[in-house]
Amino acid sequence: MDTSHIAEHAGTAGALFASVFVVATTTMRTMIPLRVFGILTNLVLIATAIPAHNYLVIGVQTVVLALNGYRLHQMLQLVRDVRKSVNSDLSMDWLKPFMIERKYKAGEVLFYKDEKAEDMAYIVSGRFRLVESGIELPVGAIVGELGMLSPSNTRTQTLECVEPGIVLSVGYNKVEELYVQNPAFGFYFLRLASARLFQNLNTLEQRLAQQSAAMATTGPKPV
Repeated sequence: MDTSHIAEHAGTAGALFASVFVVATTTMRTMIPLRVFGILTNLVLIATAIPAHNYLVIGVQTVVLALNGYRLHQMLQLVRDVRKSVNSDLSMDWLKPFMIERKYKAGEVLFYKDEKAEDMAYIVSGRFRLVESGIELPVGAIVGELGMLSPSNTRTQTLECVEPGIVLSVGYNKVEELYVQNPAFGFYFLRLASARLFQNLNTLEQRLAQQSAAMATTGPKPV
């Protein structure tokens, strides 16, 4: 059998294997298995293109292989970081690669109460205050995630910049994408939102207790 026939048979076999992998990817619901099958498809197509000296296919599949490998590394790293965060603190450092940096000056408003909520934010530096409650958010605080869970998707308070600072923001569409692709992220996000709700309840209870103590100290006002 000459070289041309070998290349032809190799190409046919490669196309068959690649077709199987392509069909298999349609059954994948999460991104990591999809990337793995994509890498296997790239390797098969490269292997079958070598005997045929099809350098165009080899070049294209090599580039796609590198891209699939990089994206797979990103997703695996995300899962590892999410698991680490779930078992430790509720930080958002692991989400930084998917966020956009924004700078704010004193007096600027990041969002207003009752407006449509489309993103959540992570405070990197500066001072920011929730206007209605008067609560100042520290560096490392997360704000805006409850708007995603709200039935109306609206802001519950106005957020204002008190001193110049940097905020990392991520859109709800990206959060939803990560939620679907990684069940671990979905669990973490629910844990994060629950922690925020309990924190708000504790703050409210403390304020009510302070008001009750103040009223008990001053006594009833004279008629």
